[in-house]
Amino acid sequence: MKTSIATVTISGELPEKLEAIARAGFEGVEIFENDFLAFDGSPADVGKMARDLGLTITLFQPFRDFEGMPEALRGRTFDRAERKFDVMQELGTDMVLVCSNVSQAALGGIDRAAADFRELGERAAKRGLKVGYEALAWGRYVNDHRDAWEIVRRADHANVGLILDSFHSLSRKIDINSIRSIPKEKIFIVQLADAPLIDMDLLYWSRHFRNMPGEGDLPVAEFTEAVASTGYDGFFSLEIFNDQFRGGSTRKIAADGHRSLIYLADQVRRKVETPIGIEMPDRAAVTGVGFIEFATDEGGAVELVDILRALGFRKVAVHRSKKVTLYQQGDIRIVINVDPLGFANAAYAVHGTFAYAMALVVDDATQAYARALALDAEPFAEPVAEGELQLPGIREVGGGLIYLIDEKSPLGRFSEIDFEAVEQEGEDEDAGLLQVDHIAQTVAYDEMLTWLLFYTSIFETRKTPMVDIIDPSGVVRSQVIENQTGTLRITMNGAENRRTLAGHFMAEKFGAGIQHLAFSTDNIFLTAARLRAKGFKPLPISPNYYGDVEARFGLEPELTERLKAENILYDRDEQGEYFQLYSGTYGEGFFFEVVERRAYRGYGAQNAIFRIAALKKQMRPEGVPKDAV
Repeated sequence: MKTSIATVTISGELPEKLEAIARAGFEGVEIFENDFLAFDGSPADVGKMARDLGLTITLFQPFRDFEGMPEALRGRTFDRAERKFDVMQELGTDMVLVCSNVSQAALGGIDRAAADFRELGERAAKRGLKVGYEALAWGRYVNDHRDAWEIVRRADHANVGLILDSFHSLSRKIDINSIRSIPKEKIFIVQLADAPLIDMDLLYWSRHFRNMPGEGDLPVAEFTEAVASTGYDGFFSLEIFNDQFRGGSTRKIAADGHRSLIYLADQVRRKVETPIGIEMPDRAAVTGVGFIEFATDEGGAVELVDILRALGFRKVAVHRSKKVTLYQQGDIRIVINVDPLGFANAAYAVHGTFAYAMALVVDDATQAYARALALDAEPFAEPVAEGELQLPGIREVGGGLIYLIDEKSPLGRFSEIDFEAVEQEGEDEDAGLLQVDHIAQTVAYDEMLTWLLFYTSIFETRKTPMVDIIDPSGVVRSQVIENQTGTLRITMNGAENRRTLAGHFMAEKFGAGIQHLAFSTDNIFLTAARLRAKGFKPLPISPNYYGDVEARFGLEPELTERLKAENILYDRDEQGEYFQLYSGTYGEGFFFEVVERRAYRGYGAQNAIFRIAALKKQMRPEGVPKDAV
């Protein structure tokens, strides 16, 4: 796939945008007119900057309100076009985007519009330029790519072609199969954008809520398949209008865009024979969480170990060459890293005690790693001692680590190869915790789409609808990435202000990261009793909660009393029941959760406000120094 992006998609000044676009790996760039007009240099300066960065200027855009103007205004539109052509020639691009007319002065008529484009094509041809016509979803007379194609067909000029835009076609639910009959040489460029499904004015929706392919709900892959079926092998360009992107990191948004196009091309390549896309392995199937690793120091490790022991974990092994210890219960492995060298120590220096890494068990670690790199993931490796394993690793969006292991290679025996087992003392009973149920990552709200695209493009996962989590100090947006089997569940909680529990965690930890871990049990009441015997202190839940939950779900009073006695929260959906037991907070808002699912598929969103209110009572008040608590 030949990749391009419009400068309007990302934030920053024009030179910064061009540098980020090139750095992300794009081959081409659309120059949005306002970006050029706000730049102090000449068109030639812009063209030189782009070429020096290895970028092709794929088109100059937009040229508005051209076709179908009454005779009194028609001459002026051609004068404007000639001035655009002057700028284009200095820029070093040969194509202009003409969007369908929205002017109240415009006259309808396909033949009238075709005649205008035939003349414009003649003028463009004299300069070696091309004209691409795009149907805006809110165009006055032309708002359907089928009508735009008919105008281009009747114009019958080699220098006049069609520009297809996924948003304009999909937002109006136009039959995308109509694209398949368009000759590939008449498709001059294809613009791509996704969007969440929102019932609102088309223009407002378009100007504020578009996002990268794969981040929204529109069938962009199917649209692209229809284009690919024509044999089109030109540029696919991102044109995204999004308020968050305009205020976000220039480099991160550009990198997101490039990843989205690679992922899209891979999806299309698997459906139709097409020259677009590169060979890469399938999305990785995750069969479980191999381990969660904490970075800390000696003092922090003492407190963390006390909590793990109260949860029923036992020390099972120590690393052969590093100050790293492995704790386990059921299929759950927790690694505590206090080694003074390496990335873990650097992570601790920045974030304090932090769950900075996790290992995912995949069907094939080598293949998963190759796919991740093909999708622009940053590889990670650090020196290992002789005989120890080099686990394939990638950096995730927030800078933490994801290791990839499998059961069919030595990677699956990392705990035997890299660690030495320790002798167990006594026959202490565990608490009945079985496996990692889900991992909760707190992220900046404006980066949630980046995280979503990262996980869904590399791993065989799906997103669930976003829900609002009510915090006493604001709203946190929550979205889940999960696989079909439930062996990988990641809840992403987007923080918008630091007064919320999630926002406080982000602020104090200097970035996104794992804020809580949920472990599963098959008997919540037995586990609660065992935890109590080990000295575990559950999060105290307001007694008022239990009267409400009994009335809401029609619970038997005996069950309500058992829940209340153990501080267990309860929820129910159409599939089954859910029980939640929480620890108090550790550090600046980290906590553990124990859950029992009885065919339940959700995450207890209705209980979040009660859990958050209880957790915030244990937090350091805003403005109080850490050492004063």
